[in-house]
Amino acid sequence: MTGKLKTVPKILTVLLLISCLLSGTVKACAAPAAPALPDGFAYVADVVPDVILEIRYYSTYNFLGVRVDDYLSPVAILTEEAAAALKQAGDALRKQGYAVKVFDGYRPQGAVDHFVRWAEDENDILTKEYFYPDIEKNRLFPDGYIAARSGHSRGSTVDLTIIDMMTGKEVDMGSPFDFFGLSSHHGTSLITDEQANNRLILKNAMEDAGFRPYSEEWWHYSLINEPFPDTYFEFPVR
Repeated sequence: MTGKLKTVPKILTVLLLISCLLSGTVKACAAPAAPALPDGFAYVADVVPDVILEIRYYSTYNFLGVRVDDYLSPVAILTEEAAAALKQAGDALRKQGYAVKVFDGYRPQGAVDHFVRWAEDENDILTKEYFYPDIEKNRLFPDGYIAARSGHSRGSTVDLTIIDMMTGKEVDMGSPFDFFGLSSHHGTSLITDEQANNRLILKNAMEDAGFRPYSEEWWHYSLINEPFPDTYFEFPVR
């Protein structure tokens, strides 16, 4: 029975190929095109070809412990201006021996709403030990770690780190991405001098490219001259 089941996809593939050939058109056999983005947006990988993507909210490896609503593909999207500025930062970092690794870019409002619902469920503490060990969950929303609106939804904010191109490993920043706590703040005294210097390498490159840092998250940068400063978009990441 198992062997027969395994042959079904192959049979369907052959039938589809025959159908394509009989149709006499290449388009019938072509893979579907990538979804069209709203005007002014771009896929980061199209602008920064050597970018490394680890879209955490598409996976379960994030502070919710589940895939986040409206993350339908493991891709990063930014406004065209933010993507171009990120390329500038990436080019500068590459000369220093680093590659850019992106965790998140544009974030749909539906995903932000998912964050809020999660924060309000005090019984769900699956990820507390790793992402917020020193903070009670009922403080995440009032203390500003979770908000009803996010700059990410305007499309010009990116969460990222850098990779050492010699070792292929993430540079040690002193706390993991999305860690809720003082050790994630810029200027914290809870990390080593080497970790602080690593953060400075990223910070200098991003600021030179026109981004501003967020004081409480070493990974979070927003384009200063963002093109949609008052618009919170809702289209899914796909």
